[in-house]
Amino acid sequence: MTRKIVKQYKAYRDDIRDLQTRRPVPGPELEQLDPFLFLNHHGPQVYAPDNLGLPFGPHPHRGFETVTFILRGELAHSDTGGHESIIGTGGVQWMTAGSGLIHSELSPEAFKRHGGELEILQLWVNLPSRLKMTPPGYVGLQAQDIPQIPLSRGHGEISLISGSVAGVTGPIKSLTDVTLMTVQMSAGSEVTLHAPAARQVFLYTVKGRLKIDDILAQAWHLIELDNSDDRVTITATDDATFLFGHADKINEPVVSHGPFVMNTVQEINQAILDYQAGKFDVKL
Repeated sequence: MTRKIVKQYKAYRDDIRDLQTRRPVPGPELEQLDPFLFLNHHGPQVYAPDNLGLPFGPHPHRGFETVTFILRGELAHSDTGGHESIIGTGGVQWMTAGSGLIHSELSPEAFKRHGGELEILQLWVNLPSRLKMTPPGYVGLQAQDIPQIPLSRGHGEISLISGSVAGVTGPIKSLTDVTLMTVQMSAGSEVTLHAPAARQVFLYTVKGRLKIDDILAQAWHLIELDNSDDRVTITATDDATFLFGHADKINEPVVSHGPFVMNTVQEINQAILDYQAGKFDVKL
């Protein structure tokens, strides 16, 4: 048995300056997949030498977490909590915005001078009302910090960020017990991933096509699954990469305004006032 595909949501093109960007959620047919709020897929593309780099200068967040997967290239992070890092290919940045943080996500100077490949995923994960004002935090992981779990017969591997797979635990301890990983598979291979039936699965096809219960899942699509089983059996039709995770549904009202995600309009208004008053300069 396996969970089955309910619907596929195409990632629509929404470039940001010269940064190729696709976004499956939110979109015309899907506002969120509770607790997963937002996914940007930047690239894949090659930047020429003497480029402007990424366009994400200082901006605030409150009420959720961002998880950024650097599939190719480099990403420099800095925030008002005093965190700074440059994360390379295969690394991940996990930021808890919580009560409020201002951060920048830019290309390092060397990347802007020399150019190179770039492909990045950024996923927003909601926080329940009891945690929306939790203290901000940040963890930057390089590729060597992330456990790699080989698939059978060497036909791919799982890069485990949080949660547990096959007795291995990821390096991030999620506030809400979110499991997240990226999976690379060679064409014709198969993997079965555990996902308790009560939890929401997040599955995005980064590269290549997959097959689930004999239904083809297209590349650059968010795949909504039913809750009919505790397992998801996936076959790679092509050499494929996908983002996979699962989490408990929060089942609370979601009110968002740009970089703020809260439960009520009043809380959004307060977030704007607090930002304007300099209260996101947290200095942890």
